[in-house]
Amino acid sequence: MTAKSSSEAQTPEPKKQYASLIEAFGKGWEMGKGEKIADVFTDDAVFLADPFDAPLRGREVILEYWKDIPREQSEISFRIGEIFTVGPWFSVEFRCRFRRRRTGEWVDVRGALFCETTDEKISEMRMYWHRSTKSEES
Repeated sequence: MTAKSSSEAQTPEPKKQYASLIEAFGKGWEMGKGEKIADVFTDDAVFLADPFDAPLRGREVILEYWKDIPREQSEISFRIGEIFTVGPWFSVEFRCRFRRRRTGEWVDVRGALFCETTDEKISEMRMYWHRSTKSEES
């Protein structure tokens, strides 16, 4: 076993670094704090919330996308699966459950995130997901 250089010792393992980013993203969603979500992105990040929509460009635009969480969603739970990494890219499956504030209906969102990172932040995120409405017991 060889000793690590000081720069290697300071650089977090990519999988842990990426997990930290996605956990912060999920915590921001659960708390309804768009600014916490936006904090995981680079200033010039690209976010594709849906593969059929135009990409959102820039942290401020991404923040604007997430601003209505507190008004629309409650009792939010965000979970991730195993993170798969290749260089500056990673992917992870996710599940988010929440209650719609207006109707009380439970929503179950399951999907995958595909991300590229730059300078320990997300520079591009693509979300692929499916939403269903079910009873609380599901």
